[in-house]
Amino acid sequence: MGRTGRDLSVLTAVVFITEYTAFAISVYREEGRKGQEAMTYVMTLLREIFRKRKLIWDLSKADFRKRFVGSYFGIVWMFVQPMVTVLIYFLIFQVGFKSEPPVPGAPYVIWLVPGIVPWFFFSETLNSVTNCLQEYHYLVKKVVFQVEILPIIKLFSCLMVHGFFVLIMFLMFVIYRWTPFLTWMQIAYYSFAASMLALGIGYLTASVNVFFKDMAQIVSICLQFGMWLTPIMYHESMFADKAPWVVPILKLNPFYYVSAGYRDSMLTGEWFWQRPKLTLYFWVVTLVVGLAGLKVFKRLRPHFSDVL
Repeated sequence: MGRTGRDLSVLTAVVFITEYTAFAISVYREEGRKGQEAMTYVMTLLREIFRKRKLIWDLSKADFRKRFVGSYFGIVWMFVQPMVTVLIYFLIFQVGFKSEPPVPGAPYVIWLVPGIVPWFFFSETLNSVTNCLQEYHYLVKKVVFQVEILPIIKLFSCLMVHGFFVLIMFLMFVIYRWTPFLTWMQIAYYSFAASMLALGIGYLTASVNVFFKDMAQIVSICLQFGMWLTPIMYHESMFADKAPWVVPILKLNPFYYVSAGYRDSMLTGEWFWQRPKLTLYFWVVTLVVGLAGLKVFKRLRPHFSDVL
C-alpha cells in the first residue's frame, strides 16, 4: 500500500506539472499574441500619421487659429495668463519669501521660467487632448476618418504655442545676460518627452471622457495638484534636511524629469544622459502609460460614435 501510495503521488505530481506547463504555455502564447497585436496597432498608427501628415498639419494650424477667432485681442491672450502666473509666483517667492534658487547667481525668475514653461505646455496639451473627441465629434462619426489622429492634432496645436514660449524664454535669458549653453538645443528633446507623456495619458483620458463627462474636471484638478507635487516653484533640496524621504517620492513623478531637464539645459549645461537612471525610469513609465492609453482607446473606439 505504501508503494502504491507513493506511485499515486508521483503520478499526481506529474499530471499537475504537465497541466500547469500546458497552461503556462497557453498563457505565454496568448500574451505573445496580444503583444504582437499591440505592436501591429502601434506601427499601423505610426504609418497612418506619416501618411496623413499634411492633413494633420493643416488641421493643427486651423485648431491654433480657431482659439482666437472672435477675440478682440486675439493671440495676445495666449501670453497674458501665463505671464500673469509667472508674475504672481515671482512676487510670492522672490519678493515675499526671498527664495534663493539653487543655481548660484541666477535670479529667481530665470530659475522659475524653465520649470514652468514645460508645465504650461504639458497641462494645456493634456486638457486639450482630453476634450478633443467631443470637440471634433463630427469627425469621429465619419467611418473613414482615423480617430486616433485627433489627439495628435491637438498636440501639434499646443506645440505651436509652446514654441512661442520657448522663444520668449530664450529671449529672457539673453536679456539677463545668461551665458548660453550648447544644451539649449536639448529643449527639443525634453519637449518631445513631455509630448509623449501627455499624449499617452491623453489617449486614456480622451477615450474615458466620451462616456464619463466628469473626466475633464478630474484631469484639471489632478493637474492643479500635480503642479505643486512637481518641484517647479520650489527646489527639492528644501526637504533634504527636515524630510529627506520626500525627495525620492518627488522624483517618482515622471514630469520631474522634464522640468529638471529644462533647467539642466538652460541653467547648468547638463545633458540628459548625465541622468541615466532617471532617463530610463521616465521612458519606461511613458511607454507603459502610452501603451495602456492606446489599448483603452482602441477598445472603446467602436462605441465613440454611439455616444457623441
